[in-house]
Amino acid sequence: MRQAVVLGASIAGSLAARVLAGSFDRVLIVERDDVAGVTPRRGVPQARHLHGLMERGRQIMEELYPGLTDDLAAEGAPTTEVLRGSRWYLSGLRVFPTATGLTTLLASRPMLENAIRTRTLALPGVELRTRCAAVGLTGGDEVTGVRLAGGEVLDADLVVDATGRGSRAPDWLAALGHERPGEDRVDVDLGYASRTYRRKPEHLDGHLAVVVSTMPGFRGGGAITLEGDRWHVTLAGMLGDHPPVEPAEFERFAATLPVPDVHEIVRDAEPLDDPVPHRFRGSLRRRYERLRRPPRGLLVLGDALCSFNPLYAQGMTVAAQQALVLRDCLPDPDPGRFYRAAAGVVDVAWGMSTGSDLRYPGVEGRRSARGRLLGAYAARAQVAAHRDAVVARTFMRTANLTLPPTALLAPDIVLRVLRAGRR
Repeated sequence: MRQAVVLGASIAGSLAARVLAGSFDRVLIVERDDVAGVTPRRGVPQARHLHGLMERGRQIMEELYPGLTDDLAAEGAPTTEVLRGSRWYLSGLRVFPTATGLTTLLASRPMLENAIRTRTLALPGVELRTRCAAVGLTGGDEVTGVRLAGGEVLDADLVVDATGRGSRAPDWLAALGHERPGEDRVDVDLGYASRTYRRKPEHLDGHLAVVVSTMPGFRGGGAITLEGDRWHVTLAGMLGDHPPVEPAEFERFAATLPVPDVHEIVRDAEPLDDPVPHRFRGSLRRRYERLRRPPRGLLVLGDALCSFNPLYAQGMTVAAQQALVLRDCLPDPDPGRFYRAAAGVVDVAWGMSTGSDLRYPGVEGRRSARGRLLGAYAARAQVAAHRDAVVARTFMRTANLTLPPTALLAPDIVLRVLRAGRR
C-alpha cells in the first residue's frame, strides 16, 4: 500500500492531499493544531486579518472542488466582480471601475480553509490526525518517513511539507546529511491590525469591499464583507509604521489613509471585537530548485517554499498553482522536476511582489537597471489604471495571476500607459 504523509492541514496541505489522493492508496494529513470549526487557529496567525483569494487561485480550487464557489456563496460568503462591486486604490488613486471578468470570493480565511479541508477529507483514503507535531524525517539518501513528537514514526513513500513559513525541513535535511536550500529575503517590516464590525447595507454605498494599497509613505488597508454581515477591516503600514491596537488610536490611524473609505466604516460601524496586531518581517524564498541532489521522498510547497508579502494576496493562489505542478509530477514525483516547475510558478509572483517592494529606497535588496525601469513603468501603469479602462482591466488580471506580467508590456497597453501617465 502506497502512503503519502502531508505535514500541515492548512490550505496548501489540503490542496496537496487532494491531488495526491488519486495516486496513493492512503494520504495521511498530520496537523499540530485542532482544526475543528471555522475559528482562527494558532498555526495561522494571519487568519485574523484580511485574506485575498486571487482569481487564478479560485479557478484552480473550483477545478479541484467543483461547485466550491457556489457552495460557499450559499453558506453566506459574498461574491462580486472585482472592480464593479468593490473599490481598489493604487497610490491613492481609484482603479477605473470597469468590468474585468474576475470574481472576488469574500469568504474569511477560516471559512475557506475549512471548506477545502472538509472536501479533501471526504475523498477515499484521505485521513487527518490532529494535535501531532512532526519533529524530523527518517531515511538517508531517500526520505522514508516522518518522526512525530513522542517517538512515533510514520513510514511514507512520499512526505509533503506544507507547514508554512516556519518549516523545519532545512534542519531536518541537514540532520540526514543533505544540503540546505539557499534563501532569498526582502524585508519590509510590515505591521497590521484588524478588527471586525457590523455591516449595514448603506456602508460604502453598497459596495462589498475596498482595498487601499500600502507602501512606504502611504498607509493602507482594506475592508471586505464577510459571511454574517460583517466588515473585516485591516490597517497596515510598512517599514515600522505600524497601526496601533488601542481602539481610539486605531480609528485615528484609519483617518490618515489617502482616501476616506475605510475610515468611514471604522468611524460609523459597530465594532464586534478589539483590534488585533500582526507583524511580517519580509518575504522569504527557499531555493530548493538549486539543490544539487534534492532527496527523493520529500517535497516542500506553499509558504514552506516561498512566503510572500501578504499585501499582494498571492500566497493561497501560488499554493494552488503548486498543487497543479504536483499533480503533473505524479504518480512518482521526481523532486528535481517538481522544484524546477514550482520555481517557474513562484518566479512570476515573487518578481511582481518583490519588484514592487524594491521600488522604495527604504526596502533593502539588490536592484537591477531592468528592475528600476520596470518599477518606474509600473508606477505610471498605476496612474493609467485610474484613467483607462483597458489598462485597469489588464492590470487587475495580471495582479490576479490570470495573465502574465508581460501583458502590461503589450504595445497597445504601453501606448495607453504612456499617454495616460503623461496627463
